[in-house]
Amino acid sequence: MSDASAPTSRTANADEIARFSAMSEKWWDPNGVMKPLHKFNPVRLQILRDNICAHLGRDPETIEPLKGIEIIDIGCGAGLLSEPLARMGAKMTSIDASESNIEVAKIHAAQSGLEIDYRCATPEMLADEGKQFDIVLNMEVIEHVDDPQFFMQACASVLKPGGLMFVATLNRTIKSLALAKIGAEYVLRWLPAGTHDWRKFVKPSEMSGYLRGAGLDLQDITGVAYNPFNDTWSPAPRDLDVNYMVIAKKPD
Repeated sequence: MSDASAPTSRTANADEIARFSAMSEKWWDPNGVMKPLHKFNPVRLQILRDNICAHLGRDPETIEPLKGIEIIDIGCGAGLLSEPLARMGAKMTSIDASESNIEVAKIHAAQSGLEIDYRCATPEMLADEGKQFDIVLNMEVIEHVDDPQFFMQACASVLKPGGLMFVATLNRTIKSLALAKIGAEYVLRWLPAGTHDWRKFVKPSEMSGYLRGAGLDLQDITGVAYNPFNDTWSPAPRDLDVNYMVIAKKPD
């Protein structure tokens, strides 16, 4: 199946699939077009590991703190989050609507000696199969879909009762327009021009509505901020102006 015939659904936008497919072979270059994600990964992994362990009563400092936990990474790209989570012991299913991304992910995982179930699919396709997971990752995806509410409902449908969903996205503010759109794409050239459509960024109030509409309970929300002086990202609980992450729970 080529990317032109990738999964069609209300959660997959053909233009967005083509844009990220064009970058598929560059995902694992830490100094290439995906450099911002490589820089962003440590703080995302810390938030994921610590909150999953707290939820399930695990010790985050063990070698495999996520051993046996079934996680689905929706919109996984070439596996930048999936691989380190697999190394923590998680049983990973990772999906993306771009076949070229999935092929690159499969090759890299094989080279790394990791077993990850990569699929070119959308969340509603797995829902139709009756699949459900302990943890759902919905990271930097919702701002690229055509129907955010339907997408959230599809993601929630593959989450087990009592499970957690993590959602990361960008707030639609003047600050995010200046920094995440104009600054990142046209001034600093961190991302290819056109990577994001600022109009599709999601305000926390809108996110809360999408979660409620999908039958999920908001548990926590925190900002993630960039420090230009040491070129690192860190949790910033009160700063939701640009990047933020949400944790939601499906009722038991």
